[in-house]
Amino acid sequence: MLRALHNLVLAPRNLGVALLLVYRKVISPIYGDVCRYYPTCSAYGLEAVQVYGLLRGSWMALRRILRCHPWAKPDFDEVPEPKRAFDIRITAPGFVVSTLQPKD
Repeated sequence: MLRALHNLVLAPRNLGVALLLVYRKVISPIYGDVCRYYPTCSAYGLEAVQVYGLLRGSWMALRRILRCHPWAKPDFDEVPEPKRAFDIRITAPGFVVSTLQPKD
């Protein structure tokens, strides 16, 4: 019961993940490889939303997109490791589920 409740709390995060997955599958290929950073801005945004949630992850992705412009120096920029009380698991399609296991 507790795991189901926690997964329900993760629903907004997974909605954001679904939108980003659709963007990466449908719209991103139209633009091609134009991102100056690695991982790409959409991959960074996807991971940020998966790890930090919809609001904070979206904010991190927006800041990353604003830094990406033609005069930006190409760079490797990964999502920082979070400090969480519980572990989450990312499924094969990319959605987030709770393990409800305390993090060591």
